[in-house]
Amino acid sequence: MANIKDIAKMAGVSVTTVSRVLNNHPYVSEEKRKAVKHAMEACNYQPNLNAVHLSKGETFLIGVVIPFTNHPYFGLLVEGIANEAVKNNYKLILFQTNYEEEREIEALKMLQYKQIDALIICSRKCTWNTIEEYAAYGPIVLCEDSRGKNVSSIYIDHYQTFSKALAYLHNKGHQKIGYCVGRRSGANSKLRGKAYKDFLRERKEPFNHEYVFYDCLKFEDGVQVVQELMKMSSPPTALLVTSDMVAAGMITYCKEIGVKVPEELAIMGFDNQPIAKIMHITTMELPLVEMGRKLFLQAIDNKESSHEEIKVKLIERKTV
Repeated sequence: MANIKDIAKMAGVSVTTVSRVLNNHPYVSEEKRKAVKHAMEACNYQPNLNAVHLSKGETFLIGVVIPFTNHPYFGLLVEGIANEAVKNNYKLILFQTNYEEEREIEALKMLQYKQIDALIICSRKCTWNTIEEYAAYGPIVLCEDSRGKNVSSIYIDHYQTFSKALAYLHNKGHQKIGYCVGRRSGANSKLRGKAYKDFLRERKEPFNHEYVFYDCLKFEDGVQVVQELMKMSSPPTALLVTSDMVAAGMITYCKEIGVKVPEELAIMGFDNQPIAKIMHITTMELPLVEMGRKLFLQAIDNKESSHEEIKVKLIERKTV
């Protein structure tokens, strides 16, 4: 395979001239430019784009870390990121981690080795110490509150949002309220757990660990939660569910077994995904596509780290 020196020899020009043609440098005569291009065509020369990008200090590639590709929440985030990437002539490299730390570190190492220009982490497994260690190598943007850290963020105040949703259910007459989250150890889940306990404490209500459900990510998980409720002697009368897809599973199963929603069990979702609109689920709207767009713009912004809180809107429908 021909290299840049071979092209220079064939065209009768210097290696510097070939390099200038490859990089569209303006100060090359038309005659020499044609000679170089003719030599490249004659030997089917393909430039090493990695080397070209490295010389320019940018790859026009942005890494995006998500735990799952088949979850609507992350799908909508990626949609917003991808739409903005197209507008700005960037390409994305998607890292599905399944919440495995080693896979997340692989993405961080690509930033370290300048194989990507920036990294967007939609949901992390690594500790803050690890994230901040790699922040020295390039922009890192997170979809969680990272104020006080050396990274940028677009975030929801999950404590306040959860508190608002719990108060809404309480004002609807519910005393026994349970909730469902994804990861037990996630940063957002911890904030929601604190909001729940503070909510009960303020109202002098007892904490019942049976009313808290973890690992609720899919439609089928919602079915399983309702099955668990049916075994309880005193089940909650309302559930706050951090995924519309899980809430949809609950509502579907309730219909199958004759449990009336919301008369016997009120169900409130999160995100306002398309399924929530179809099934008339009362939910907290997270503008995920817009959040994705903002995450991308932060990633390509060469200024200092910045943080923006996204407000959440209550959408009242028919399940509470």
